[in-house]
Amino acid sequence: MIPYLARRLLGVVAVLVAIAAVTFTIFYVLPSDPAAAACGKSCSAERLEAIRAHMGLDQPLWRQFADFTTGIFTGRTVGSGPYALNCDFPCLGYSYENSQPVWDLLVDRLPVSASLALGAAVLWLLLGLSAGVAAALRKDGLTDRVLMVGAVAAASLPVYFTSVMLIHGLIRVAGLLPYPQYTPFGTDPLGWVTNLVLPWLALAILYAAMYARQSRSSMIETMAEPYIRTARAKGLPRRTVVVKHGLRAGMTPVLTLFGMDLGGLLAGAVITESIFGLPGVGRLFYGALSTGDQPVILGVTLLAATFIVVANLAVDLLYAVVDPRVRY
Repeated sequence: MIPYLARRLLGVVAVLVAIAAVTFTIFYVLPSDPAAAACGKSCSAERLEAIRAHMGLDQPLWRQFADFTTGIFTGRTVGSGPYALNCDFPCLGYSYENSQPVWDLLVDRLPVSASLALGAAVLWLLLGLSAGVAAALRKDGLTDRVLMVGAVAAASLPVYFTSVMLIHGLIRVAGLLPYPQYTPFGTDPLGWVTNLVLPWLALAILYAAMYARQSRSSMIETMAEPYIRTARAKGLPRRTVVVKHGLRAGMTPVLTLFGMDLGGLLAGAVITESIFGLPGVGRLFYGALSTGDQPVILGVTLLAATFIVVANLAVDLLYAVVDPRVRY
């Protein structure tokens, strides 16, 4: 197990370095210039060159990338001269648009995105798995048809449409919930839940529909396996056959999907956060795209990649727990 884990960790590091190199190179060849964005519209050529030198943009690409990657692990000084800025570990660059290190911006926004992603994940797993298993156990019956038609309809609805309908129905018409304003869990747990219910539902409806279809097909395939028939022939209770033997083995594809989805959402749900006005990483990313804030774009990209590869690593390690057949 230890050699396998070591190989996977090396693979994670290699993937992150490759993503950082590709993303850094793409930003380098883009027409937008971070120095021009920091200098402003009425900027002379001399002033622009001075800012480029201060930000280190006059250095070769390999040197800029080396400074960037070194700063992630050790911290670095951004810029040079009397206006040099100290960027502590882990340094993902400095946002001149926000006058803050990128890491500080991400840390401020990450609790919002994590709250949104984790709460929505709990909902869509409960709804999606319950619907998928119920449909699989009643294959081709009325329950199966109703649940799958509902899943197809829910999956076809864009998240912005679902969000707008929830706001209109539950806030403006029914008045059941306040308009979402993020409240930290430690400050007001009830307010935290109340203000995030609608964003959770908006994401959960979409993802639950996809998970219902995936879990249904996985369960149907698993319940047709010979070892399931053997368990039934031994007289085991139906609940034991379904939960212990069928559900654990049938959830392996769902677990893979869950790792990808949760890892991506932890780095922000751009549309959902923008519609509900949540100050998360996704909204920060959208603002950085609008202003061409390349350090923030690069930082969010690396954060998303880190979450996804780490989630995939965790999923691979959990396979042996969910499905004992993987151990052999």
